[in-house]
Parts: sequence; C-alpha cells; structure tokens
Amino acid sequence: MPTALITGASAGLGAEFARQLARRRADLILVARSIGPLEELAAEVRSAHGVAVEIITADLAVPEDVERVAARLRDASDPVDLLVNNAGFGLPLQFADNDIDDEVRHLRVHVEASMRLMHAALQTMRGRGGRIINVASVAGFISRSTYSACKSWLIGFSRWANAEYARDGVTVTALCPGFVHTTFHERMGLEKGQEGVPSILWLQAPDVVRTGLRDAALGKAVSIPSLRYKAVVALTGILPRSLTAGVARRGRV
Repeated sequence: MPTALITGASAGLGAEFARQLARRRADLILVARSIGPLEELAAEVRSAHGVAVEIITADLAVPEDVERVAARLRDASDPVDLLVNNAGFGLPLQFADNDIDDEVRHLRVHVEASMRLMHAALQTMRGRGGRIINVASVAGFISRSTYSACKSWLIGFSRWANAEYARDGVTVTALCPGFVHTTFHERMGLEKGQEGVPSILWLQAPDVVRTGLRDAALGKAVSIPSLRYKAVVALTGILPRSLTAGVARRGRV
C-alpha cells in the first residue's frame, strides 16, 4: 500500500488530495499548522477507507518544522511514495505595501520548504521510484507579483527535475490550476463572490486533484487542469508581458 505525504492538508486542495488518495487505498501523512482540522480529516478518511493516517503539525515557514517533515521523508524504514507540496498562502499584489517579513515567509513556504522537502524525498525515492507533485499555479506563467514568481520557480524546477530523475524512477509534476474554490481567498479576507474573478474562471477542487494525479501517473512535468486554462497559458507565450500583467491585476489576489 503506497504512502503519500501532503503539506497544507488541513483544507482546500490538500484535503482533497487526502480524500482522493485514501479512496485509492494510500496511507497518508498529513502536514499542516493546525492540529484540529488535521485530526478531523484523519478521522474522516480512516473511517471511510480504513487507511493509516499519520499527523505532523508544522509551520513550513519555520526551519525547525521543515526539518521535522524532511526527516520523515528521509526515513528509509517507512518510505514515502508520493510527496504533495501543497502548502501555501497569498498576499496582496502590492509588493511595496506588504510587510517584508510576510513576503519572506511567503517565499520560504512556497519555494524554500518545497525545495527542502523535494530534496529529502529524493533520498529514498531514487532507484526505488516515487512521485512528487508541486502545487504551482497558472499565475506562474503570468507576471503577478511575488506569488507569480514563486510559482514560476516551482514550474521551472519541476520541469528540470522530472527530466533529470526519470532515470531513477521518479516523476516530478507541477500542478498549475487557475482560481479554485477553496479557503485560500477566505483566509485573505475575501468572501466568495468578492474576489474580482469572473465565474467562468473558477475550477472545482476535485477536478483539479483528479487531473493532477492522472498527469503525475503519466509522468507529465506540467499539469494544467481545464482547456480554458491551457488556452490562457498558450496565450501568455505570445502576448506582451505588459498586457498579461494588466489582465492579471483584475483579480484581487
């Protein structure tokens, strides 16, 4: 029975990954800052699917917490078969108006923690096989403040790592959804319907996760759920950066 470690597992895409993987009979290691939601989710999937669930409470902006999760990934006696780097949060687009410490924490969670956990996972996956899914974003293809920059790094690194470690039986996939109905925007103080995003651009979490798991199984380096977002990404490659950045500012996050 495979084992999956999911960061940011207490809500949103992380919780959906947990539910879908449990239905596939994977044992789970759930990582998030809040113990209460993790325990509720663990009880739910244990009861529904009879899988084993381990909980690690960790703030991935804190180096010591990242190292605890990394140590679990390096444990060759009970190896992890799938790492889902999903933890993350958003900030207002106006970089110069944001608190710089918040921006640094944002960078640590999205980039540094993901990099450290990938490095740890590869120690036991190489030669044995495994999968890594990095939850990036369509924003990684568009100029959109530091959130875009962080997701662009995840996409670029996933592309390289997928090619580099294929010979070792490891696939690395950047999952790049657009706007998804989760608690992401609510945590920024934006109520549903107040995000400044047209309804046609919203995706549903179950669809995003199903696509990500399917494309990871196929060994794809980049997974873009929905034809409309594939079209958006294709357009970003030919339109001027100034234009795509202007369109990106229409959303409030």
